[in-house]
Amino acid sequence: MQISSKILDTAVEQLSSLPGIGRRTALRLALHLLQRNELEIHDFAHSIIDLKLKVLHCKKCGNISDQEVCEICLNPNRIEKIVCVVEDIRDIIAIEATGAFKGLYHVLGGVISPMDGIGPSDLNIEPLLMRVKNKNVDEIIFALSPTMEGDTTNFYLFKKLKESSVLITTLSRGVSVGAELHYADELSLGRSISQRQKYDQ
Repeated sequence: MQISSKILDTAVEQLSSLPGIGRRTALRLALHLLQRNELEIHDFAHSIIDLKLKVLHCKKCGNISDQEVCEICLNPNRIEKIVCVVEDIRDIIAIEATGAFKGLYHVLGGVISPMDGIGPSDLNIEPLLMRVKNKNVDEIIFALSPTMEGDTTNFYLFKKLKESSVLITTLSRGVSVGAELHYADELSLGRSISQRQKYDQ
């Protein structure tokens, strides 16, 4: 695809580096941006810069936040003693969309995957164990994707937590085996949370 402007070509290269954006789509987006006024482009560019420089990770759960502690953790109407363990922020967004969960979260930042060189020490596991050790939790819900890596991580966490008195539950199988949690439809995901079962290794 020959582009007569190096500046436009660079913009297309950057846009096409985003997941799911091919060069044709990137060109269409870049040409659209070219038609916008200077103030709109200024606001657009600064929102991307702010996204990278100002978005924080909640020091309590690992969720994204504009402050040290996220709005979910600060919400007095949430059930503090129930903690839902998820792989990443996309899963929190998916679960929150169901309206079926009123507890708090813990973001692991991934799952155990030896093939990808990801072990337990690469994940946000120790703070979760400390939450349980400090008796701040009555129930842990495993809400990881029902994949081999998700199941491996569930089992690892279960072994670490089984000596504690905390109740360990998992989503019912409303989410298809092998599917990513954040791709599940809201109805199935909400039902899986409401009908969660005691974790069985």
